[in-house]
Amino acid sequence: MRRRVFGTGLCALAALLSACGGGDGGGSGGGLITGGGGAPAPTPSPTPAPVASTCALASRQAWAKTALDEWYLFPENLAAGVQPTAYGNVDDYIDALVAPARALGRDRYFTYLTSIAEENAYYSSGSSAGFGFRLVYDEANRRVIVSETFENTPALAAGIDRGAEITAINGQSVSTLFASGGANAVYSALGPSDPGVSRTLTYRDTAGATRTVTLAKADFTLDPVSDRYGAQVLGTGAARTGYINLRTFIDTAEPDLAAAFARFRAEGISRVIIDLRYNGGGLIRTAQALGNLLAADRGGQLFGEITYRPSKAAQNERFNFQPPAQAIAPTRIAFIGTESTASASELVINAFTPYLGRNMALVGSNTYGKPVGQIAIDQPSCDDRLRVVALRTVNSAGQGDYYRGLATTVPVTCAATDDLTRQLGDPAEGMIATALRWLDGGSCTPISASANATASTTRTGTPATRRLLTPAVPRSTAERELPGAY
Repeated sequence: MRRRVFGTGLCALAALLSACGGGDGGGSGGGLITGGGGAPAPTPSPTPAPVASTCALASRQAWAKTALDEWYLFPENLAAGVQPTAYGNVDDYIDALVAPARALGRDRYFTYLTSIAEENAYYSSGSSAGFGFRLVYDEANRRVIVSETFENTPALAAGIDRGAEITAINGQSVSTLFASGGANAVYSALGPSDPGVSRTLTYRDTAGATRTVTLAKADFTLDPVSDRYGAQVLGTGAARTGYINLRTFIDTAEPDLAAAFARFRAEGISRVIIDLRYNGGGLIRTAQALGNLLAADRGGQLFGEITYRPSKAAQNERFNFQPPAQAIAPTRIAFIGTESTASASELVINAFTPYLGRNMALVGSNTYGKPVGQIAIDQPSCDDRLRVVALRTVNSAGQGDYYRGLATTVPVTCAATDDLTRQLGDPAEGMIATALRWLDGGSCTPISASANATASTTRTGTPATRRLLTPAVPRSTAERELPGAY
């Protein structure tokens, strides 16, 4: 089975202000990560004293089972009678325990084990390793295309940018790889995400020129709001529109967002495009920061609510908008989304539906559908962090449970294609152009809520289904939060 995992991101902690990865307060023993803001985080049950065999497989499996029994949002959907000895690792054991919830579409591999150190590094600074681009694939036509390239990376230094088509990896054609094993064969051919791993790539750029380069993967720090196109004012006069392209919800996004909105406020911007087309989620506190910047006129009004299972109802919490000095009060917002838009991204969109109604639109295609969030339970001696689906989120109108994506709940939707022949931030790019037309009062074709795939356009102009290229089993934080990134 191909696992499509987008968005670690809705990690509920005190007042939604603490780090998804627990960077604010750290963790100890088997406890939940505590955070900033002065409000209490959920309190776990007492943890047994550690023993020498804590990191043995059986001990780690038992620790995970205990945490799930206490905190899992859907206790009635935990499998009974699962024998840990039948599984050679903790991950597969967890998957077996939550399989009933997964079958109901409630937990699509949202509960998993990860590394404390690796996750903290990503959420604090966007640290990861790779070539530095994001890829989409069209399996029917056996093609792989660069949808985005990150700054200060080997890929951009080699001139590989959005719209370039990868035609061969280490001399083997992409078409042959698809024929031998589909998208997973392409993923495997690109190699592990370790610094120094090199591949020879043949690609065709947007001008039609073919080049071959050898790239080595390297550590890089992701800029969540690109300096090239991530924050702009599009158009002139009354048609001026603030544009934000947010790649992921991590700590370092907040200063960039604040600076962009300070400019929007100074220029009197009242219409905004928030481009979340590839944003798989991240920190709730960063999602709240973005929402607050869009809510200058909503201070003290309800942003949303988080709720736990009945036995943990004392942890339920309502949280309000707290707009900073840079905030604006937009009259119309176009949110750009795709099936890769998940988790914290969806939380922000859902929060504004009761307030803006038909003065906001979802542009692009249907979103992923992740209205639940995780808490973090740590076992530092083993570098184990268990992400447990423990909460659901709703907006001020009590709307949540959008497992089929937000196209089922947002009042206005506009179908649009991801035009890979144009750079992100370009007003002529397909999704941005559609958003601008809607902001200008134009009509649009609604998104089909049943179509949970991004429709793009091939070089011949024929519609084709494209998806971000993700591993069959995402294991790292970057693979979950930056879907399609290599």
